[in-house]
Amino acid sequence: MRVTNGVSTRKRRKAIKRKVEGSWGTRHTSFKIAHQTYVQANEYAYIGRKQKKREFRKLWIARINSACRPLGITYSRLVNGLKKKNIQINRKMLSELAINQPKEFAKIVEQIKTK
Repeated sequence: MRVTNGVSTRKRRKAIKRKVEGSWGTRHTSFKIAHQTYVQANEYAYIGRKQKKREFRKLWIARINSACRPLGITYSRLVNGLKKKNIQINRKMLSELAINQPKEFAKIVEQIKTK
């Protein structure tokens, strides 16, 4: 008796179509185009996970810089001072301090400014 692959093929194709369900036009009906859509979406998702990290770092730096300037110091001088004083605090936490606890952030800046 001849063995066919129809059931497993249909199952695999339905799984791909389910993953691109919200797409417009033939992107969710035609298997070939649906598969291309799925592959491209996964590539964009992978790239996006890397870009997200860059974007957040840029945001944190901008927030820190805007919080530093009224206190009389620039971002680059602050980071340099942190390294020299051996204060290990990352940009994410500095940004959170600058937004939520400006007095604590000001104390850190004062530590850097005093020689």
